[in-house]
Amino acid sequence: MLILDAHCDTITTIMKSGEGLQKNNCHIDLTRLKEFDSYVQFFAAFISPEHARMGALRRTLDIIDKLYQEININKNDIMLCRNYMDITNAITNGKIAAVLTIEGGEALEGSLPSLRMLYELGVRGITLTWNYRNQLADGVLDGISGGGLTPFGREVVGEMNRLRMLVDVSHLSEVGFWDVINLSKSPVIASHSNSKKLCSHARNLTDRQLLALKQIGGVTGLNLYPLFLTDSGKANIKDAVSHIEYIVSLTGEDTLGLGSDFDGIDCAPDGLEGVQFYPVLLNELLKLNYSEALVKKIAGDNFLRVIKEVL
Repeated sequence: MLILDAHCDTITTIMKSGEGLQKNNCHIDLTRLKEFDSYVQFFAAFISPEHARMGALRRTLDIIDKLYQEININKNDIMLCRNYMDITNAITNGKIAAVLTIEGGEALEGSLPSLRMLYELGVRGITLTWNYRNQLADGVLDGISGGGLTPFGREVVGEMNRLRMLVDVSHLSEVGFWDVINLSKSPVIASHSNSKKLCSHARNLTDRQLLALKQIGGVTGLNLYPLFLTDSGKANIKDAVSHIEYIVSLTGEDTLGLGSDFDGIDCAPDGLEGVQFYPVLLNELLKLNYSEALVKKIAGDNFLRVIKEVL
């Protein structure tokens, strides 16, 4: 069964810790990923607020350079993938398929040429905002202002469509979300977001938003942060399964995937403390009489479909 995780912050985490990608104390490393037959991991270059205010593009390049270094060191185990065919080739050759993304449009520093050059470096998806306002749009924690996409943000979405990049609406204000839905000519993803019906955190998506992603052919990635799974902030595997059951029942079997947020979260649900526990989560679905075909869609095939269409 192919597993695809649409969001992790492992590269920035190992930059802080001084560890490597092959084996570390993080949620994800290659040693554990190699236990799976087929694995696709989105690696995000996260632009934190301190870097967003100054030197965002340089920080982005530093993170991309770190990923490139790790891929070069571990080239027998992992491959940078720029499109669907690359992913197929990586899996055929027994390698982890790495997809490079950016979390935070601050990385562009207000420049479409920067977007195009980051594309040339292999970036294939951008989470337009983190939690706060940038040159593209308001973030979800600035939602009170009622701001959506800026004129530059609209240009970015259009250019990402032209370049065939994944537009990611996780962290985006609700007004910005609807701007993207109405503007994008390609399927849109929410790489790491959950159901607001089950957990009221501002980062989660309403039923209407989840249905809109379905209508545009997009996919939502299940986030494993306990604060996004339950209002109590304490969670286990059953809480993750509850979000899966709710979203699938609402929007159908083609709309949900995995987007753990591993190594970007300070804690994980009990029983899901790292990538090695994904089989436990998927087996829980099989125990609930989910068909193997549906579990495969959630595990990776739904996101892979969008990749095939967009990239």
